Amino acid sequence: MASKVTVRAAVASDVQVILEMIKELALYEKEPDKVLATQESLHDTLGFKEGSRRYAKTLLLYEDDKPAGMALYFNSYSTWRAKPGIYLEDLFVRPQFRGKGYGTTLLATLAKEVIDIDGARLEWSVLKWNEPSIKFYEGIGATNLGIEWQQMRVDGDALKNLARRGALGDGK
Repeated sequence: MASKVTVRAAVASDVQVILEMIKELALYEKEPDKVLATQESLHDTLGFKEGSRRYAKTLLLYEDDKPAGMALYFNSYSTWRAKPGIYLEDLFVRPQFRGKGYGTTLLATLAKEVIDIDGARLEWSVLKWNEPSIKFYEGIGATNLGIEWQQMRVDGDALKNLARRGALGDGK
């Protein structure tokens, strides 16, 4: 009998499985100790707590009644095109469900959402050492921007120090 595959937007009761998959992804990316997310913080930032803001959204893919994968994303914006887009923060398919097209299904669902909002692009980052994922992404038509663009980040103490600088260089 063929498996029933469904993709749906996450709801509050999904927070535990979202956190589990975030931790599984961190383990795959060799950074399990970097996960600071909790069920409570996800509940708040994914907009499931009354009065909280929704900073990101999650699609969950189920095979029968088993959570098989997720795409966690948020809206982005292209100034040059004056159009919205989607930035994919995390795409994860559990190992036992890989090779069934579920990653493509999640990305296709996001691509449809970009088109539905008259958006300009769907984009994400991938670790340079993650050759299987890079080959997968190239296989669906993704372009590697690594030659022209370099990803930058400010976090931790550097973020706090930058915030203290204030407007117009105050707090040098």
